Amino acid sequence: MKNICKWLLPLFLITLIWVPKHAFADSAPGDVIVTLGEDLTSEQKTKILNEMGVPSNVEAITVSNKEEYEYLGKYISRAKIGTRAISSAKITLAETGKGLHVKTNHINWVTADMITNALVTAGVKDADIYVTAPFDVSGTAALTGILKAYETKTDITIPEGQKQVANEEVIKTAQLGDRIGTDKATQLITEIKQELAKNPAKTPEEMQALIQRVADRLGITLTDADLKSLVALFDHMKDVHIDWDKVKDGLQNVRDNLNHVINKEETKNFLEKILDFIMNIINAIIDFFKGLFA
Repeated sequence: MKNICKWLLPLFLITLIWVPKHAFADSAPGDVIVTLGEDLTSEQKTKILNEMGVPSNVEAITVSNKEEYEYLGKYISRAKIGTRAISSAKITLAETGKGLHVKTNHINWVTADMITNALVTAGVKDADIYVTAPFDVSGTAALTGILKAYETKTDITIPEGQKQVANEEVIKTAQLGDRIGTDKATQLITEIKQELAKNPAKTPEEMQALIQRVADRLGITLTDADLKSLVALFDHMKDVHIDWDKVKDGLQNVRDNLNHVINKEETKNFLEKILDFIMNIINAIIDFFKGLFA
């Protein structure tokens, strides 16, 4: 039963990826690039690089607090962004089809799944990403650095509009998570994307109805402010011409998202019950046919 459960779990919990048209240029699976917050001390930089397991002369991109404000200033308070760029990341390019895998350390507001979802929106694919800091930080700088590094390493230019909306997404998901919980907020954003892949909304009214329908299905109560914020977010995605057919086509390429949901005991118990039910039906069918030919 455990082996069957391991095989079936990804079928129950899968998120999105949008595959851009461009292929990697002058880059290959296994290539590594590091982003470092500009305001890290020399000692902190050394500690971060050791934690990442990379040499001190590794290719590194610096992310400044000014760049954080450029992408986040519209969506979040100055107090939340802070005055220093601390978050850092290690990006390892992966084989085609492997999907995105994000892990975090000392990041206490933006979650790994939020970063994954936002990277999907930006068109990033097939990479192992580790986000960290020398002490607990919100993680708001992480996405800015990852996108900057990805463009540098792959020679792919991510349109400015997509970078803006990806940052908007991660912030609004985190803000919603403060009220309804990070798991529910991430699941809501993911399932809205799935729904848009099947039934694109053409007007703000249709978008609001779609968002409300998904929220109702998940048992999530949204305030008027929540709805307004989410409608604005997904309208911005529409404005930057995200191809939702590509989102749908890329569903099979993402693995291991929402790992913390899978590992919850109540989730395991629920899936075990489903699998037990399926196995009981299969066994009953087998017994029936055995009886026919006995």
